[in-house]
Amino acid sequence: MPATPTSSSRNVVLVHGGFVDGSGWESVYRALRKAGHAVSIVQNPTISLADDVRATKRVIAAQNGSVLLVGHSYGGVVITEAGNDPKVVGLVYIAAFAPDKGESVSSLIKDPPPGAPVPPILPPQDGFLFLDKTKFPASFAADVEVAKAEFMADSQVPWGVEALTGTISQPAWKAKPSWCLVATDDRLIPPPAQRFMAKRAGATVVEIPGSHAVYVSQPDEVARLIVKAAKGGAEVAHSG
Repeated sequence: MPATPTSSSRNVVLVHGGFVDGSGWESVYRALRKAGHAVSIVQNPTISLADDVRATKRVIAAQNGSVLLVGHSYGGVVITEAGNDPKVVGLVYIAAFAPDKGESVSSLIKDPPPGAPVPPILPPQDGFLFLDKTKFPASFAADVEVAKAEFMADSQVPWGVEALTGTISQPAWKAKPSWCLVATDDRLIPPPAQRFMAKRAGATVVEIPGSHAVYVSQPDEVARLIVKAAKGGAEVAHSG
């Protein structure tokens, strides 16, 4: 069993979701570093779930000691599978999917609740998805500075259809503690869906007003939850 680091030296691994890359974590990264954490960011290819899990596990393997795994949006699917790695002591979901065994993004979004906003996803192009650039800011990043939201829209990363259909073999949250930040103004993953998944996972839940891009618009609040989770994860690792 690896040595348990103190919470001040906890390794935090950040996993981004679809349509974006890891650079969106920059302000959260800086806040966590300021709090004394070692932070690594996964650059998922977002072509398939299996590829993204492998990319995440490579970063986990490079860490010296136990790891707190953090995922935003589709990144929550990635950490649910990759979190089974023995180095991982806790999972943090930021406006994210937290699927159960056999579930995928596709299965979780196929029956939206009545009145829920419909994400402006364009028809697949060569097996990849994009959000409508003109609707991206309001849908994904409504509380982000307009210029930055427009940049995010124009710098979208193609999201592979295979990533959406990739299913979970064993959800790590069944064996490890989890925390969920619910963004109450999210127009991509409805807040009721976030609450349902968090409750099912037995997660510690924090709710704040924010868009789907809450990790960009409110990095300090996001980092605060991660720091709290790191302390909880340290206690779990120590007791284990």
